[in-house]
Amino acid sequence: MKKYIITTLNIILAGYFVFAITAFNNPDPIVKKCVKVNIDVADNNTNGFLDAKEIKSILKKNGIYPLGKKLEDVSLRMIENTLKSSPFVNTAECSQTIDGHVQITVTQRSPIVRVKSIDGSDYYIDENGGIMPQSKYTSDLIIVTGHVTKTFAQNSIRPFVQTIMKDELWRNQIVQVNVLENHGIEVVPRVGDHIVFVGYLPAETDATKQVAEIIKFTQEKFDRLEKFYKHGLSVVGWNKYQRIDIQFNNQIICKKHPAKPHPIFLETPSEPTAEEA
Repeated sequence: MKKYIITTLNIILAGYFVFAITAFNNPDPIVKKCVKVNIDVADNNTNGFLDAKEIKSILKKNGIYPLGKKLEDVSLRMIENTLKSSPFVNTAECSQTIDGHVQITVTQRSPIVRVKSIDGSDYYIDENGGIMPQSKYTSDLIIVTGHVTKTFAQNSIRPFVQTIMKDELWRNQIVQVNVLENHGIEVVPRVGDHIVFVGYLPAETDATKQVAEIIKFTQEKFDRLEKFYKHGLSVVGWNKYQRIDIQFNNQIICKKHPAKPHPIFLETPSEPTAEEA
């Protein structure tokens, strides 16, 4: 009798293990449908182009929002590719769980400048030189105006603005860049009633060399402007001049506002400054 009971128990245990192994190797989803969609938009507070509502709208518009659909009919690859096609999306990842949840994680492209060209074009340039369309985005970016083409914005303005943004002083001081018809560059500061004429950005046939030259050019020009701010404008006043020309290496030319017509020459510790009426 005892032997019979042991044999029976062994058979039951063997059957249990067979069932457990089979179930483990061939698990059925606990939930057959998508019951929840989790959308995470990274850098939403910094970039602000997209939020969870925008992502949901994109997926619904394309008929692939997964909520309520059978998990076997949810194409994670299609969701990712659809989101990546948005001009504001940098990366998109999608996964699902056996309890019916679909997780969508999106990172945004980072704009560095807004371009409002004289021809009516209005768009953003991202950190890699890509074009992003105008949107409801309202972050405090430098605005580029004037005679600026998309090619010039991507290849020349981008490294110029990126160099400015890396310096804390100029990142807070420069609010606008204006491109003249001859591609001369003006910048408009936040503090001071004047415009600064920087000169002409270097142009090279080799793209890598051009970027390096523009970075060097920008650093040198703004180092000189910083010295003039400290040793010149801090003495005579921030609103005395209407135009400051720093295109030349050996002097800074200042034009006073019309109400102050008497021309003089000022000397700074670093270089001569010419003042025009």
